[in-house]
Amino acid sequence: MTLMLIKALHLASLVVWCAGLLGLPLMLSKHEIGESQASYSQLRLLTHRTYSYLITPAAVIAITAGTTLIFLAGVFTLWMLLKLLLVGVLVTLHAWIGHLVVLMSERRGRFAPRSAILTLVPIAAAMLTILFLVLGKPELPNFAPGWLNEPRGYELPVEETPI
Repeated sequence: MTLMLIKALHLASLVVWCAGLLGLPLMLSKHEIGESQASYSQLRLLTHRTYSYLITPAAVIAITAGTTLIFLAGVFTLWMLLKLLLVGVLVTLHAWIGHLVVLMSERRGRFAPRSAILTLVPIAAAMLTILFLVLGKPELPNFAPGWLNEPRGYELPVEETPI
């Protein structure tokens, strides 16, 4: 029962986080140089509050629940490691979007947003690859050499015994 609740929390927060990662670059691309103070203020508040009060908490909840699921389910496989690397890519892109939100708010009248496609393509690629890994759970070959997978029977080179 606990596992199902944590999984539901993980999925719900992922939906909010991923929707925000796709929506915020589109909202930022609506910003124009020379727009009126009213439309600038409205867009600035909308992007700032969406990033700060909705998307970032959803990301924290998704990552926390996902980490908990890894340990509860005992999923320590190569595809999970690749998934975690891609989650790191999403976190980096999340921080980049936050940087763009700050640039927009600090440089009124001087910030020319780039095309949203430059941000959306890597986000969508990471999301789709994560989805493929989670749903497919592919059997990936082990890239480690054989001697790393077998105990060698050697003593430790130190006198202390690890706890």
